[in-house]
Amino acid sequence: MPMARGITRINKRFINPVMLRLAGIGPMVDLEHVGRRTGTVRHTPLMAFRRGDVVTIALTYGPDVQWLANVRHAGRCRMRMGREILRIGAPRLVDPAEGLDRIPQPKRALLRWPIGCRDYVELPVLRPPSRGGFSPPGR
Repeated sequence: MPMARGITRINKRFINPVMLRLAGIGPMVDLEHVGRRTGTVRHTPLMAFRRGDVVTIALTYGPDVQWLANVRHAGRCRMRMGREILRIGAPRLVDPAEGLDRIPQPKRALLRWPIGCRDYVELPVLRPPSRGGFSPPGR
């Protein structure tokens, strides 16, 4: 079950700016995407997990989130993961069991319960990684 939409407003206003500062630490990433209506560059903090050339993200708010619609529309985005800037291709929904299997413990246990996440997406890492031009917000 996706998280309540009321939490989304609180997260956008107060928590996301803090989480963007943590991007690059552990599983926290900064996903840079372009608004499909406005053309504005957006930054969304997420937890992402990489295995080889695939990045998996748990959709804790469900599959109807703006960042995912923007990435689907563009067919690509960029992600700051650790010290790398990755070029990312078009997303693909994956089976919940497969998606959950890609998440390491203890985060897997939290996603299973109490969060109850049922939606996961994989994004291919495109080669070569981007070298510049990634401008995190507020920097």
